[in-house]
Amino acid sequence: MKKSLFVLFSLVLVSAFVLAACGGAAPVEEAPAAEVPAAEEAPMEEEPMEEAPMEDMEVVEVTFWHAYATGSAEETAMTALLAQAAADMPQYKINALQIPFDDIYNKYRTDVASGGGPDMFIAPNDSLGDDARAGLIADITALAGDKLGDYAPLSVDGMSVDGVLYGVPESLKAVAFWYNTDMMPTPPATTDELKTMMEGGTPVSLSYGCYHHWGFFGAFGGQIFDDSWTVVAGDGVADAMGYLNDLYQVSVANSWPKNDGDGLAPFTEGTVAAITNGNWAMGDYKAALGDKLAVAPLPAGPGGAANPMLGVDGYYFNPNSANMEAAIEVALYLTGADAQAMMMNDAGHVPTLTTVEVTDPLMIGLLEGFGSAYVRPQVPELGLYWSNFCGTDAVFEAGTPAADWVAEATVNANK
Repeated sequence: MKKSLFVLFSLVLVSAFVLAACGGAAPVEEAPAAEVPAAEEAPMEEEPMEEAPMEDMEVVEVTFWHAYATGSAEETAMTALLAQAAADMPQYKINALQIPFDDIYNKYRTDVASGGGPDMFIAPNDSLGDDARAGLIADITALAGDKLGDYAPLSVDGMSVDGVLYGVPESLKAVAFWYNTDMMPTPPATTDELKTMMEGGTPVSLSYGCYHHWGFFGAFGGQIFDDSWTVVAGDGVADAMGYLNDLYQVSVANSWPKNDGDGLAPFTEGTVAAITNGNWAMGDYKAALGDKLAVAPLPAGPGGAANPMLGVDGYYFNPNSANMEAAIEVALYLTGADAQAMMMNDAGHVPTLTTVEVTDPLMIGLLEGFGSAYVRPQVPELGLYWSNFCGTDAVFEAGTPAADWVAEATVNANK
């Protein structure tokens, strides 16, 4: 499948070494003052310049938007990170504003189009291609292109469109299979095993959103696009949708939650054994379940490994900004090794910086699940999927045969 990722990038720990100088030179005898002619006096050493007092330092304000939900592990970690940034970077005043995720893109576009907007914001690369082509995000290739050498190439590609850099990568995100080891000691390795578990009474909260269930297409040998970005969804996609409908009906019959939002509380409360969701929820799951929390790749199917859609979260910059360079420096700090380690440990973000040490079994499990992921393409044709394959209620609720629904969606996408 075009742009599928089959190789994990390696994360290594880089140790810093500090060289300490010791000892000193023998003292030099000074000649008596009377014997040194004035013309031959050694020049006086320059006095070191005194640092400007804090009150005289020019402070540059950087406005920053994020969409981390109030009280979430992501919001808590970001608040702590911004507090540390304020202490470490007194030359910048970071004015952070929380915007609901459902609103952040539209608000940003509207404000930028009218000449306003923040200096920068952080978000998934869901619409990077469209926003870049519309001139709503700044090209930062010249300002930051040579500063991302330690970031995984995959993540830099995720912040680029047609070779142009539009953002500083912060984390990788994709859907995985989270489970409670008290209720499910071993996760299902295959789609057949998952179906058998659910039919046998094991409560699982599957999300049926068109982003969340993308990974099952590959498990059934299906693909949405060919190499020329024509929609070619066929038997594999239909088989995946039919399989998901079978699981949906099992959930309905047992009154189990049927998406990640509805399943969040039951999963964290220990009444649902497993849930399919992205790693953005890891911090909340870990806080609730502790050592009982585990994660595995989505189950493989008759067509091979599942291929969840892999996104990259990053910092984007407003072409209207008068403080572009300052905003980029702030973003580089907020994606530095210490910052990414904090967001990894406290909020479940999978780091993009290769100098971050990864030892947590949950994070290692996520990287394993991301190994067969489908990297979100930044092409206009991706909109054909969102606009034609997200009305899944026709299958799950209205009973339209999966094959008929996929065939109609494919025809409509290619009109």
